[in-house]
Amino acid sequence: MSEVRVLVGTRKGAFVLTSDGKRDKWDVSGPHFAGWEIYHLKGSPVDPNRLYASQSTGWFGQLMQRSNDGGKTWEPVGNKFVYDGVPGTHQWYDGTPHPWEFKRVWHLEPSLRDADTIYAGVEDAALFRSTDAGQTWQELSGLRGHGSGPHWQPGAGGMCLHTILLDPSNASRIFIAISAAGAFRSDDAGVTWQPINRGLRSQQIPDPNAEVGHCVHRIAMHRSRPSVLFMQKHWDVMRSDNGGDSWQEVSGDLPSDFGFVIDVHAHEPETIYVVPIRATSEALSARRQAARVPQPYRRQRVGAAHQRPAAKRLLRETCCATRWRWIRSTSAASISEQPAGRCTHRPMPETVGRRLCAIFRPYFPSRCKLSSDPG
Repeated sequence: MSEVRVLVGTRKGAFVLTSDGKRDKWDVSGPHFAGWEIYHLKGSPVDPNRLYASQSTGWFGQLMQRSNDGGKTWEPVGNKFVYDGVPGTHQWYDGTPHPWEFKRVWHLEPSLRDADTIYAGVEDAALFRSTDAGQTWQELSGLRGHGSGPHWQPGAGGMCLHTILLDPSNASRIFIAISAAGAFRSDDAGVTWQPINRGLRSQQIPDPNAEVGHCVHRIAMHRSRPSVLFMQKHWDVMRSDNGGDSWQEVSGDLPSDFGFVIDVHAHEPETIYVVPIRATSEALSARRQAARVPQPYRRQRVGAAHQRPAAKRLLRETCCATRWRWIRSTSAASISEQPAGRCTHRPMPETVGRRLCAIFRPYFPSRCKLSSDPG
């Protein structure tokens, strides 16, 4: 029976949860790095026991960690992220020039083919790569050096490169997303880049149809169809069927098209997960402008006769969090096949009004080898 590993990053440390394929009982390891905020945890699809973690605190700054035994032990690795050449400037919140300054690593993406190669998305937005298992890092400066770079501007959470997608069918193709610059694609392994924001419209920027400047919160793909992308923008849920060359809105009847996370079902490439957020006067905490409990939604295909829970016991009690940063679908119960498009979205009743304790990223060590299996 296959083993399931769930990597959990929180503001108070990291946890590694393991179970068999039934997922009835879980062994919890942690907290690792107690008291440290974990921006991202990710396992290598080539070596199941190779894990990477990005830690960050306001006191001690950024620290990278690596485990070679599935999270039982950890060791610090290279933590030097230096922009290539003269960094130059980007736009600040008020539109004035501001120098590029490294702050932290938001996203880690291990190579699909080499256990020692890993990519890092950082703030201020740039893409770095290590080919020695995280010991040293080099910037892929073609992205930041793109002609639009001086016009990039931070979103409310900073100017972060928060998403990296590697095309499993084309080793030279990389997708990234930046808040608040937009989405970009490289077809030559990161040497050159092009914006892929055609069809995006953002009322909050001077030119709603601009080439860059859109606040993309996340993009996702299914490995069986790497040219089909889904996006959660600051507002709007979007879809592209041509590798980002153009986008169309598929928000449908979601209660809100604002959110942060989006992902694709592991076995059903037309089933999409989002977490709509609606700001209301029914704040859960009077001390802040809290949103209503974020309710995980999945795209219910048109014509489906029924829907089954995607995950049991995901959330517990009343939630005081206002957003989720990442979700990842697992091998959930199947739904009958129907074409995707503007479809009905329904909340998963198991999750409504329950507490979100952490950031969940299911990880399957026994399924990590590249294969033609779309699951």
